[in-house]
Amino acid sequence: MFRFYYLIVISFGLIVYYDLRAKYVLEHEDKFDGEYRYRLVQRVFYLIKRNANIRTVSSGEEKLPREGGYIMYSNHQGKYDLIGIVTSHEEPCTFVMDEEKSRELLTDKVVRLLDGKRLVKNDIRQQIKELNVMVDEVKNGRRYVYFPEGGYDDNGNRLQEFKPGAFKCAKSAHAPIVPVAIYDSYIVFGFSSLRRVTTQVKYLDPIYFEEYGDMSTQQISYMVKQRIAEQIPVLEENRIKNGYNSWFYKKMDKNAG
Repeated sequence: MFRFYYLIVISFGLIVYYDLRAKYVLEHEDKFDGEYRYRLVQRVFYLIKRNANIRTVSSGEEKLPREGGYIMYSNHQGKYDLIGIVTSHEEPCTFVMDEEKSRELLTDKVVRLLDGKRLVKNDIRQQIKELNVMVDEVKNGRRYVYFPEGGYDDNGNRLQEFKPGAFKCAKSAHAPIVPVAIYDSYIVFGFSSLRRVTTQVKYLDPIYFEEYGDMSTQQISYMVKQRIAEQIPVLEENRIKNGYNSWFYKKMDKNAG
């Protein structure tokens, strides 16, 4: 978390400026459309990457559906995950997250600017209501990011269990599912260092309703998880080939020895 607190300190002036800017935009929503709000969030995320010495290498953007709404399902590693996706996803998108975590520092304004969905734990009625709104929005062309693992712990690049219920909204909307594999995102705020961190985001081939419509959500969950899992070794090979985060892995090997 050292990088996170360092980022807060050196970016304090920018945080104040963009916090006030976001407040103004939210108070005058009639003047600022979704495109403007998304570019504002992207700008903040770009500044976070610059000030915190983070780079994200993305691939597969050409595979994203060109028209209509879809839901991106990604593995989950930490606080940086959404930043890596939003800064590499050109078209406006939004996301689903836990209501309690959505109230954390800086996060609340992002949720409001992108009109994200907050799900309250143990409140099934509230979750169903929010997800039904999400289904209607996806049908009308909105794009969402969903982390079907739910939370994240010290899982690193290892995938955790994907919750089948996360795929009900895609099935209800008959929407394309876009698996997204992220790699090394956990390093960003998980370790005490200010050295350059390179994360990877890979957008996989969309899975259209014609392919998964007859499947159960359990089967869909397994299929999406497997497709993401198959990309982890590919991203690892790319990391080794390009020397990404070599300082980190040398340190880990040394500690393991």
